[in-house]
Amino acid sequence: MNIILKHCCINLFVVCLSTSLINAQTVKVLTSGSSISLRGLSVPDNQTVWVSGSQGTVGRSIDGGNTWKWIKVKGFEKTDFRDIEAFDGMNAIIMGVDAPAYILRTIDGGENWQVVYENKTAGMFLDAMEFWNEQSGIVIGDPINHHFYIARTFDGGKSWQEIPEDKLPIADTGEACFASSGTNIRKLNNKEALFISGGLHSNLFVRSNKIHVPIIQGKESTGGNSIAVKNQKTWIVVGGDFTLKNDTSKNCFITIDAGKSWIASQKSPPGYRSCVEYLNKKKWITCGLSGVDLSTDDGLHWKNISKQSFHVCRKAKKGKSVYLAGGGGYVGKLLEE
Repeated sequence: MNIILKHCCINLFVVCLSTSLINAQTVKVLTSGSSISLRGLSVPDNQTVWVSGSQGTVGRSIDGGNTWKWIKVKGFEKTDFRDIEAFDGMNAIIMGVDAPAYILRTIDGGENWQVVYENKTAGMFLDAMEFWNEQSGIVIGDPINHHFYIARTFDGGKSWQEIPEDKLPIADTGEACFASSGTNIRKLNNKEALFISGGLHSNLFVRSNKIHVPIIQGKESTGGNSIAVKNQKTWIVVGGDFTLKNDTSKNCFITIDAGKSWIASQKSPPGYRSCVEYLNKKKWITCGLSGVDLSTDDGLHWKNISKQSFHVCRKAKKGKSVYLAGGGGYVGKLLEE
């Protein structure tokens, strides 16, 4: 066998092996059948899973999703908790988006909740939270007076300090964030975070810089919904138009130089995607209204592994397990057969 043919055969073997590994993976539905829309998901470890969503609902499992404790937060039965950050089986923080905006904290597994933040400002709408560790966190909200809203905590969510307006990122007209999965803001390193916007404009904000992202934009329903970080330079942004769930137009972009340039997926996810998560090596997962997809080449090609709709997917902070949550009370787990 000549060297060129041998090289081609090796490449073909790698591609076939990669495809077979993806084909061996599927999503197992753990729970479903309610009217609750779940968009908040936090996975402290392989066995501990927290979800949050509409109608004041929080769910917790401490046995890998086999059994669940479902909670209606007293006094907040009409609140939509779009994001949750959990540190273990007992300690968690939930974010209610608007009218007014709330952040609540539990230290007893959800039995009791303490209001740690309330904001009745007209137009206030919180989108997502992110924590660097168990003490330091950030929450982001839609623009007020053309400035994105940001608050910080340095005591594990017990208290929150709003960033002064003159130090906040400036939003273009018609630009906002999507509270679709709690993943439009991510930690970049031990001190910094970055976030993605959408709407009439879609930009990435990092280190006080505004970076244009070539994802589809121009309508209130378009733009970046989620960003995931592999390292200081390699990030993936997903989104689309949530009113066109099967539209693949400009719905996934990759940067390998910290946003200086962007690469469109050669085989895009088959529709609008609300969340993307980095798993390991070159492997990523994304999900949306039309299903769940995996990539093993840093987002260049995506393979659909499930048609089930999910809003959010997250990997365990301490572990390898990957869980998903969505409308209809659906919670799923990525399985390798």
